[in-house]
Amino acid sequence: MGRKHGKKKNPKKNKVLRQLTGPVLAIFENSPKRSFNYKQIAAMFKATDAPTKQAIIEILAVQKAKGRLKEISPGKYAIAKMDKTVEGKIEITRRGAGYVVNDTMDDVFIHPSKTGSAFNGDTVMVTVFKKGRGAKLEGKVIEVVERARKQYVGTYKASKDFGFVVCDDKFMHVDFFVPLSLSGGAKEGEKVVVKFVSWDEPDDSPKGEVIDVLGEAGAHHTEMHAILAAYGLPSKFPDAVEQAAENIRVEISDEDLKDREDIRDLLTFTIDPEDAKDFDDALSLKKLENGNYEIGVHIADVSHYVKPGDLIDQEAFSRATSVYLVDRVVPMLPEKLSNGVCSLRPNEDKLCYSVFFEMTDKATVVNHRIAKTAIHSDRRFTYEEAQERIETKEGDLAEEINLMDGLAKILRRHRMSSGALEIGGEEVKFRLDSDGGAIEVYTKVTKDANKLIEEFMLLANKYVAMAVGKPKKGNEPKPFVYRVHEPPDPDKLTRLVRFLKHIGYDIKNLTPENCTTQLNKLFKDLEDKQESSMIKTMAIRTMSKAEYSTDNVGHFGLAFRYYSHFTSPIRRYPDLIIHRLLHQYLTKKGRYSLDLEHACKHTSTQEKLAAEAERESIKYKQVEYLQDKVGLVFKGVISGFNDKGMFVELSESKCEGMVRLSDIMDDNYRFDESLYLVKGQKHGKEFFLGDEVDVLVRQTDLHRKQVDLELVDENFF
Repeated sequence: MGRKHGKKKNPKKNKVLRQLTGPVLAIFENSPKRSFNYKQIAAMFKATDAPTKQAIIEILAVQKAKGRLKEISPGKYAIAKMDKTVEGKIEITRRGAGYVVNDTMDDVFIHPSKTGSAFNGDTVMVTVFKKGRGAKLEGKVIEVVERARKQYVGTYKASKDFGFVVCDDKFMHVDFFVPLSLSGGAKEGEKVVVKFVSWDEPDDSPKGEVIDVLGEAGAHHTEMHAILAAYGLPSKFPDAVEQAAENIRVEISDEDLKDREDIRDLLTFTIDPEDAKDFDDALSLKKLENGNYEIGVHIADVSHYVKPGDLIDQEAFSRATSVYLVDRVVPMLPEKLSNGVCSLRPNEDKLCYSVFFEMTDKATVVNHRIAKTAIHSDRRFTYEEAQERIETKEGDLAEEINLMDGLAKILRRHRMSSGALEIGGEEVKFRLDSDGGAIEVYTKVTKDANKLIEEFMLLANKYVAMAVGKPKKGNEPKPFVYRVHEPPDPDKLTRLVRFLKHIGYDIKNLTPENCTTQLNKLFKDLEDKQESSMIKTMAIRTMSKAEYSTDNVGHFGLAFRYYSHFTSPIRRYPDLIIHRLLHQYLTKKGRYSLDLEHACKHTSTQEKLAAEAERESIKYKQVEYLQDKVGLVFKGVISGFNDKGMFVELSESKCEGMVRLSDIMDDNYRFDESLYLVKGQKHGKEFFLGDEVDVLVRQTDLHRKQVDLELVDENFF
C-alpha cells in the first residue's frame, strides 16, 4: 500500500486564533464589497489588547495565504471568494460522506472526496455552495478547526517498511499510516492505541504514532482495555497517585473524632451486591421514646482523606466516575481508598457523613439533621440475604430489615403518586469463564431489597439538596451541584404517541404534565409482555438525560424539586464536591474554591463516556457469547428498524442482531419510517416492532461488534 508524503505542519493551534477565525471571515462575507485592515476589525470586536490584535493580523495573513482573502493594498483585505464559509461539527458516515451541522443553516452535505483531513466529530470550516436551484447545500472542508479526538484504538497491520492501524471506530473512514520509527514495537494483529500526528496534503491517509500496545486482538483483557482506551478512560492509576494513597493513615485518631457524633454503638448495617467491595453507604435504625423511628443514612466521608487539589483529588476529578465493565470496575479512587479506608466494611470503625430522619410508622419525615459521624457496621448483607429476610421474615436482623422495607415501600408509593416515572428496565449480566469468556447471559432482577436501599438513598439525596438549595428567610440559594432532569420535549412525546399507536397502544394527549401518569399505567399493562423492554427503551429515548448543573431545574423523573448526588463519593466526584460544600455551608468553616460550572460539565461528560464504554463492553460480550452458536435458531422480538434491516433481540440472552431486508427472499421488503414498520411490496406482509420471530445466527463479527441474523420459517421447530 503506497502513501504520498507532504510537508509537515505544526498541529498546535492557538485558542484565540481558532475562536476568532470564523467571526473575522464573517465580517468580510457580510460586506463583500468592502475592505478592512486589522485596526478596523479589532474595533468591531472592541479589542484593545495587543494579543487579540496580533491574532487578527495573523488570521488575515493566513486567510490570504489560503486564498479566502485578497490584499488589495498594503494591510487592506477583502473577500476573495463569494462562497459562504461556515464552521460546524462534521458527522462522517461509514461510507466516508459527511454532514456538517451548523446552527445557522441546514446541514451541509460533504462528498467523500471533499472531507479533506477531517475525522468524524471534528469541528471544521467548510465552503458552502448549491449545484442548482432547490438543490441541497453541499460543501468542502477547507480547514479542521479542532480535533474531536487525538487518540484511536485499532489493530496494527505490519508491512516491511511501515505499518497501518485499522481503527475499531466504525465511523473512522481511513486507516492511520505508521512509520516504523513510530510503531512502538507493535506486531501484526496486535490491538494498539494510535495518536494522531498529522495529515498533510497530498497524503492519502493520516500519520499516526502507536503510544500503547494493548495486546493480541481478540483476547479478553486486551479488548476490555481497548474499550477503555477508545473512550479516553484510564485503566490504571499513575504510580504517584498510588503511592499517595498508600501513605494515607488507616487508623482513626482522637483528633479524627473531634467534632463528630460517635454512633459506633448504634445498630448499623450495609446491603450491597454479592461481588461489591466498595461499600459507600450504610443504614442504621433506632426506636425513639415517642414511638417514631430514627433512620440513619451513613455515607463514607471521602473528603476527610482526599483534600482539594492533592494528587488523588486531581486524578479523581479527571476520572469523575468509576467505570463498570462486564468483568471489572475501574475505580475513581485507588483501591486503598475505595475498597479499604473509605469502604464501610463490617466490624471496622469508619468516618462518615450522615443524614438522620425521624419518621413515623407511616414514613412521614417529622425531623431531619445532617452530621459528621463515626460508625461501626455490625453486619454486611448481600441483596440476596436481605431479600431472604424480607420474604421469609426469618434470620438475623429480619425484624429491622422488614421494618425499613415497609417504610421504603410507603416512600416509594408516595413518590409515584407525586408524579415520579417508573421505567425500570433489565440489566444484562454475564457469567465468565477463567479466561474472561462469556459462558452465560442473564438479566438482573430488581427486588425489594434493592428498592429498600434505593428509596433511602433518594431520600438522603433529596434532603441534602434541600438543606442548601431551599431558600430561607429570603436568602438566595448558595452555589451547589444539583442532579437535574428536565421534562421531555413535547415534539418527542408526540413522536412516541405516534409510535405507540402504530404498535397498538393508543395514548392520547401525552404532555410533559401528564406523561408520567400515563406512561406508568402503560408500563404496568406491559408487564410480562414481549414488547415491554422495547417500549421502555423507546420511552427512555424520549426523555431528557439527567446531568449535573448549578442551575436547579428539579428532577422530572423522580418528581423532586430538589435533588443532588450525595450518597456515592467513592465512585462519583460530584458527591465529593457536595460533601465539601455541605461542610462549608453547615459549619461555616473553610472555603472550598472550585469552578462549579466547569465541574458540572466535565463530570456530566465523563459520566456519558463511562456509560458508553459500559454499553460497548456488554455489546462485545454478547457477540462473543454467540460466536459458538452460529447456525442455531432462537426466539426473538423485533426491537428496531433502519433502511437496511430489522433489529431482533433474542428473548433468552437479550443479545441483539440484524436481519437484513435483502436476505428475506419471499418479497421485496422496505422500511416505512412514517409508520415504523417493514412491509413487503408485493404481498403486503408487515413486520411490526415487538413481533415475535424465529431467527438463525448467521454470522458474528467481534471486531465490529455485530451479529447477522436470518429469519427462519415458523414451522422450523
